[in-house]
Amino acid sequence: MKNYDLIIIGGGPAGLTAGIYALRGGLSALIVEREAPGGQILKTQNIENYPGVESVAGYELATTMLKQTESLGCQFKYDEVKSVQLNDKIKRLEFSSGDKLETKNMIIATGACPKMLNVTGEKEFTGRGVSYCATCDGNFYKGKTVVVVGGGNTAVYDAIFLSNIAAKVYLVHRRCALRAEKILVDSLKSRENVVFLLDSVIERIIGDDKVNSLTIKNVLNNETRALSTDGIFIAIGQSPQSELFVSVNKDEYGYIITDSEMKTNSDGVYAIGDVRAKSLRQIVTACADGAIAVSDIIKKKI
Repeated sequence: MKNYDLIIIGGGPAGLTAGIYALRGGLSALIVEREAPGGQILKTQNIENYPGVESVAGYELATTMLKQTESLGCQFKYDEVKSVQLNDKIKRLEFSSGDKLETKNMIIATGACPKMLNVTGEKEFTGRGVSYCATCDGNFYKGKTVVVVGGGNTAVYDAIFLSNIAAKVYLVHRRCALRAEKILVDSLKSRENVVFLLDSVIERIIGDDKVNSLTIKNVLNNETRALSTDGIFIAIGQSPQSELFVSVNKDEYGYIITDSEMKTNSDGVYAIGDVRAKSLRQIVTACADGAIAVSDIIKKKI
């Protein structure tokens, strides 16, 4: 059974940064990724808040990070982790393929996944008008009517992106004001084909073969209305992918608790990126998490 100095579970910006720092620090490292490296940034059209890069497509930044990590000799395994054993000095992983690996240190960089509305019709029409990724599916709605649900940066980003494609975009948010950054909200308000439906929630998603309408309720007066739409993009937050790691401490939402060095309560186990309990989840903070965790591992080796 092959043994590594470090196994990183997750190949998003946090995991890729950890890989870069690990190889530069002389560690033998493996990144495990069940899908494509890049994480959530693969779903981002443009990134404009990453220092030193004025504007870059998410896919382009992910590709650059991956190439840099590979160029240093970091190994990758494209497989799904089915179980982990974290309590001993040597950590053990078992994969869907049946493979087993061991490592002295483990970094959890599994990220988070989109939250669902949990309303009637959502599961039924996922992939048939219900989407959680505007940049992935937006082009299917050229010249059509779409709804975006949410009030944070992601929802406003999605609405801005879709306003360049769709004929009309409705933004539905349960509160009276959006939580997104002012510069983004101002940009969205300048779009003539965007309609704001505040103090409102989706009650039902309706369709035949695909979505054709929604039922929306005003939370102030409880009045409901039907809204015709070709698609709905849900952007109401994320849930951490931390269920596999039962022995590490988590907060009430399932995010993994760490100290300032990214250490969990399990010796030799770290958590970085969106899966970690913290106040700001951005690419720059994910990368910082990865650098900090590996730096601590290197110190222990010295």
